[in-house]
Amino acid sequence: MQEIDVAIVGAGAAGLAAAAALAGAPLDVRVLEAAPRVGGRAWTVTRETLPLDLGCGWLHSADRNPFTVLAGELGFTVDRTPARWGEQTAGEGFDAHDQAGFDAAWEAFDDAVIEGARKRVDLPASAYLPPEHARFHPLLDAISTYVSGVELDGVSSLDLAAYSQADTGANWRVREGYGALIAAFGRAAPVTLDCPVTRIDHSGRSRVRLETGKGTLAARAVIVTVSTAVLARRAIRFDPALPEKEVAAAGLPLGLADKLYLVLDEPEAFAPNGHVFGRLDDARTGSYLLRPFGLPLIETFVGGRLARDLSKAGEGALAGFALEELAGIFGSGVRRTMRPVAATDWLAAPHVHGSYSCALPGHAGDRGALAEPVDDRLFFAGEATSARDFSTAHGAHETGLAAGRAVRARLLG
Repeated sequence: MQEIDVAIVGAGAAGLAAAAALAGAPLDVRVLEAAPRVGGRAWTVTRETLPLDLGCGWLHSADRNPFTVLAGELGFTVDRTPARWGEQTAGEGFDAHDQAGFDAAWEAFDDAVIEGARKRVDLPASAYLPPEHARFHPLLDAISTYVSGVELDGVSSLDLAAYSQADTGANWRVREGYGALIAAFGRAAPVTLDCPVTRIDHSGRSRVRLETGKGTLAARAVIVTVSTAVLARRAIRFDPALPEKEVAAAGLPLGLADKLYLVLDEPEAFAPNGHVFGRLDDARTGSYLLRPFGLPLIETFVGGRLARDLSKAGEGALAGFALEELAGIFGSGVRRTMRPVAATDWLAAPHVHGSYSCALPGHAGDRGALAEPVDDRLFFAGEATSARDFSTAHGAHETGLAAGRAVRARLLG
């Protein structure tokens, strides 16, 4: 059994940041990753020479996001073209009057959620849908499925308010891929891939024992950065058990948002950096980014119950759904000019089982409970433990740095 100082479970943004915080210290550190790659829910692939982000793709709160600075330091290109998620390019059944009405509905909803949070009552976010803007309720619900992976009736209003108040509204992109950036950031980390941790025994006084797919380790401290779905499913067994962590993880389930990329054979027919919703009167609809970065692509998002149903329907279901919606907007002829090249199914992804955490109504406080260390030897990090930047890579990064610094202070004094 190999003895080390620090074991970090998971090589996503949090685990890599924890390793960075410990770099240079006189400590033997190992990052144990169950997958055959680093990055976790940040993942860039190349298809037909095009970099595609299958995981996180936006530098949210980019003007304070540490990955914005890291992108420059590592030679990546940050594209500051404004996001147009709430727009319907060229009208497309949504004229200027409709756009103004939707903008007012979104502002009224956001203001109501924040005002409700001041009373410290944690309700389903759907309770704050503005009745005077009922026409736009389905679209607001659809946007929730992209933002949280869950419809508004499954979102904690306190959680949503915390994110909304912290978000700066600056949303930029990494031209070479956000996943590629995070992988480059973690290039120097001491990572062992294909090494799932199955048991963490913290019953001993001096060392924590970790059983993995590649043998057993004993560490003075452990940083756990796995998804809440992994914790709630008990995919890692803790001895003694940590029921409070399981309860917290269950209150922070992973929502689901999936992507599909379509390559365009006739890209000139679509506006660069445009956007359309598949439907405006139904929450079960896709969000379509037209030619991001000016590339010959359409980037499709689906979330919530729709994404789950498409995942269960099997391979090709998402592509079929997206092509049907796009044909309804642009005409049936577009079917011949676009073809799918990549799609995700995060629900079925091993060692993840979803997209990003969303607190259930009444469970906003579970983030703090999940982040609390155990016996000053088990530390927890990841986007789900962030009080305000959950569901983001930079939120994961910040919690990983904090956990790494806490371990460093504890072991080195």
